[in-house]
Amino acid sequence: MRGADLLVKTLAAAGVTRIFSLSGNQIMPVYDACFDAGIEIIHTRHEAAAVFMAEAYAQLTGTVGVAMVTAGAGAANALGPLFTASESETPVLLLTGDSPLGQDGRGAFQELDQVPMTTPVTKLSFRPTRAADFGTDTARALRAALSGRSGPVHMALPFDLVDADATGGEIPSALGKEPMPLSDADVQTITQAIAKTKRPLVLCGPAMNDTRNPGKLAALQDALGAPVIAMESPRGLKDPALGDVGKALAQADLIVTLGKRIDFTLGFGGTNVVDAACDWITVQPCPNERDRAHRNLGTRLQACFPADPRDSIEALTAAGQGGHDTWREQVAINLTARSFKEGDTVPSGKITPAQLCAAVQRQLDKAERSVMICDGGEFGQWAQAATKADLRVTNGISGAIGGGLCYGIGAKAAHPDATVFALMGDGTVGFHFAEFETAARAGLPYIVVIGNDERWNAEHQIQLRDYGPDRLIGCELSGARYDAAAKGLGAHGEYVTDLAELDAALDRAVQSGKPACVNVQIEGLPAPSGTAH
Repeated sequence: MRGADLLVKTLAAAGVTRIFSLSGNQIMPVYDACFDAGIEIIHTRHEAAAVFMAEAYAQLTGTVGVAMVTAGAGAANALGPLFTASESETPVLLLTGDSPLGQDGRGAFQELDQVPMTTPVTKLSFRPTRAADFGTDTARALRAALSGRSGPVHMALPFDLVDADATGGEIPSALGKEPMPLSDADVQTITQAIAKTKRPLVLCGPAMNDTRNPGKLAALQDALGAPVIAMESPRGLKDPALGDVGKALAQADLIVTLGKRIDFTLGFGGTNVVDAACDWITVQPCPNERDRAHRNLGTRLQACFPADPRDSIEALTAAGQGGHDTWREQVAINLTARSFKEGDTVPSGKITPAQLCAAVQRQLDKAERSVMICDGGEFGQWAQAATKADLRVTNGISGAIGGGLCYGIGAKAAHPDATVFALMGDGTVGFHFAEFETAARAGLPYIVVIGNDERWNAEHQIQLRDYGPDRLIGCELSGARYDAAAKGLGAHGEYVTDLAELDAALDRAVQSGKPACVNVQIEGLPAPSGTAH
């Protein structure tokens, strides 16, 4: 048994059935081992795409998403999406090929000290030193990805160990998440504090969102009698999908954070966004994030519990004391407030982002099961604010764009029977456009809708606001026919400039049975705003 076989058998024992990968010399023994283990390899066109696909797959399956790339530049290309997965608190295992251990320091092919490179953007990054340890090393990585504040991990696989004899190596039985629940006494402390206040709020981090915890947040809100809000946008209190959430924070007298970092998305908890008399309680498994909470909140932090809130949702729900009905209704109105309507028009007569999103929503409403991917700057914000599906993946708190096309592939692999829509701008779609070919080759049909305003609109809006219309530079894009290019890669293509033709084009895209690119010319408007803007 080779090291590669021990690695793959351990992954299979943990329930891994597919890996997103771009091939290379140093990982070919692992490919060979996947053949015997029956693990599917979805072969991508870029290393970063493999990590993005694994991120979406993990969020939508509740498992560790596995990406595998080769050494040297292959590992370097995969680095950026690790930051995105870290910020979205997504358990991803990145396996990278590496030069042989026995050739360290001798100038081996693609020799690169990878661990220091990935350490800042992972929970755990290491390079095994014995082939027989691949089982225990892989189990360690999987546990780290899933436990506490979940996130990406990295294993660099020396080529001589991958191919070496691993006889005697063991596959551990402890391959899953290590629970970190609140104590019963701490549960009571939190629920009683909520019951005693007039205007409590519960704020959840990305790992606590509805997609990853279906139905649990609604049950928790009903039980506690406190509004429960998941936050996963870098725009924080200006997230268009949360309407006038800033009003709710300004009025709250107690804020309980469940895995939500006290960071820039909350204005660092400052008294300019939250009443100075408001008390805070935080539940956070990560010691660094608990330190951050103390640093930003000071004496307003009444309690800080070292626990994973995902392991205590049921206990908090069972101990809830209800109440606060009027407050909950008021916050619900805040959250659903929108500054736009589908019927709004623009002087140019172009399709507006709201009209495009409304048309996509009609498609989602017809689907038995739906997944929405939202990615991009301004148009991505419109998509988040104006659409709703059974499950959702966004480009997350990192603020990075470009993974949306890859997220769609990961989503369709996770839920092959669902209708998957990926909404993005014309800037975003260009990052990994070649993955249309991956989707076609892998038989993963989903619909990419491009809100095409022929510019990098987020930065265009900054220039307009800060420098004026006479100082616009470097943010224009062309009228490229992305739909035609996607056809060349095996996808279905639609080009839409007239609102009257939009519904029919979307119908054809859904019914095509292929990956589809619907390229829609829109008016480039700023993202919808709430009172926090």
